[in-house]
Amino acid sequence: MNNITEEIKNRCNIVDVVGRYVRLRRTGSDYMGLCPFHSEKTPSFSVSERKQFFYCFGCGESGDVISFVQKVENIDFMTAVRRLADSYGINMDDYGYRNESRNNRIYDINRDAAYFFLHNLVDRPNPGRDYILNRGLDLKTIAKFGIGYAPDSWNALLNYMSGKGYQEDQLVRAGLLSASRGKYYDRFRGRVIFPIINTRGKVLGFGGRILSDGQPKYLNSPESPVFSKRNNLFGLNLTRKEIADSDCAIIVEGYMDMVSLYQSGVKNVAATLGTALTGAQCRLISRYTKNIILSYDADNAGRNAALRGIEVIRKAGLNARVLHVTDGKDPDEYVRKYGRDAFLDLTEKALSYADYRLEQVRSGADLETRQGRMWFVKAAAAVIRDLDPVESELYIEKVAGEAGIQEGALRREAAAAGQGREQAGTWQPANSRDRNDPAPGAAVRAGLSLQKTLIGLLVKKPELIPDTLEYAYVFTDPVCYRIVSVIFSMFEEEGGLDPEKLADTLMEEDAAMLESITGTEVLDVDTDRVWKDCIGRIRISELRKKHRELEDVLELLPENDSRTEEIMKQLREIDARVLKLKKNPGSE
Repeated sequence: MNNITEEIKNRCNIVDVVGRYVRLRRTGSDYMGLCPFHSEKTPSFSVSERKQFFYCFGCGESGDVISFVQKVENIDFMTAVRRLADSYGINMDDYGYRNESRNNRIYDINRDAAYFFLHNLVDRPNPGRDYILNRGLDLKTIAKFGIGYAPDSWNALLNYMSGKGYQEDQLVRAGLLSASRGKYYDRFRGRVIFPIINTRGKVLGFGGRILSDGQPKYLNSPESPVFSKRNNLFGLNLTRKEIADSDCAIIVEGYMDMVSLYQSGVKNVAATLGTALTGAQCRLISRYTKNIILSYDADNAGRNAALRGIEVIRKAGLNARVLHVTDGKDPDEYVRKYGRDAFLDLTEKALSYADYRLEQVRSGADLETRQGRMWFVKAAAAVIRDLDPVESELYIEKVAGEAGIQEGALRREAAAAGQGREQAGTWQPANSRDRNDPAPGAAVRAGLSLQKTLIGLLVKKPELIPDTLEYAYVFTDPVCYRIVSVIFSMFEEEGGLDPEKLADTLMEEDAAMLESITGTEVLDVDTDRVWKDCIGRIRISELRKKHRELEDVLELLPENDSRTEEIMKQLREIDARVLKLKKNPGSE
């Protein structure tokens, strides 16, 4: 068997797994309990050992053992697979994935490396300690964060770690060594080191700030089996309680920004790892609060990052506000000069999503000219279009007053902007296409699997990546999963995708598959159409799975059960949706 999901389903008894979360009672051949997904007093949650699936007659949630773990733990597909594989002794290496036992070795390596860096900084005079002390950090803060120093040497860490019994290939895998022409050397040299630690206290990787004039200024550990920049936040291991207690997270860009704020007493703070804020980081924060304040530099790069960030936060269903420190300073400089209370005053004045976007629009408009006012109205209408009805009414009055126009005119402009957006994304029915155009399913029928087709589309048109993230669970093939993980990470960090850089980042096997995908002519078609066809196929597959589950539920119901008609209605609705998607893949 070469499918990890099938192996898990065969090895993991769903009754045992669900029983860890729900008290189950046998009723006939099946089991019943209180649903973990909604509040109820009378058990309506059914688990079938024979069918190996669950169904709630109250809220309609259903699925197999993997989807149950996903939903009850609020984790993604691959994390659920890893947890179940680990629980049942399934070696994921046999299926092309890396399992936790190998990851534990990396955690051990990173822990010992962090010890080495820390003691290099505190045990003797060195440029790293001079730099940190000159930046106003005290020894207590240094110890709290485990800040260290990597000597300006090619092999200081290598020699230390070799003395502890680690092999060079293990250190390369952990991202601590680099290799060239058969020789190994320290990746971090002449840098202040910030350990990146998860909420379980595991050292995932490191960020290094160079002390000379070299580049890059900040160097992070590369992606590894335990570390992904897009999925983690610096300092959250120390500040998650303060974030939860204050019901607000202040997100900054730099390591020093975060550490300085923490030392000054602003402790509900975390930092991105030299990247743009990602959806994965928002989901991580959402465990502790729904409210985020972005505190980025006030330069153009910081403002652009804030504009991108508030959209990511809003898309994640969280509340976004933005503050830019005054005098062009970053949060580190500001809090050291003016103190904790002054910075907290700024947070009280942080602008909401709508106010910040409108401020950026206003700053680029000349309201003294007719053309400037027209541009301002159109740009402001695009912002208002995205607000809920109550918010939009409040801002229509405000913006109309600023622009000197009637509220009705602005209301019509906002409505027109919304219609234009919908029309731009409207899927053209198959029967209305030119006969010479390739059908949207051409790429799939030409021999590429769905996963490979999607990868090819993302490389060809990276703008599709944000809309593909929610379907990341379809990449179950190990090689495709590794490739797309790097694609998502690069896009989040750099706002784009460089195919050559992508290929250089991949392992040899993965790079070979990527070359075979991107080298085919089958993707020389209308990219948007093919993407919509792929997404339509995914949705149809999900609906058919739901259909099968409901059919199984019908088998479990006694004859003339009152719930039969409701389930039959759901089956008919699913059939109608599948038919609609077959005719028009972009209809949902």
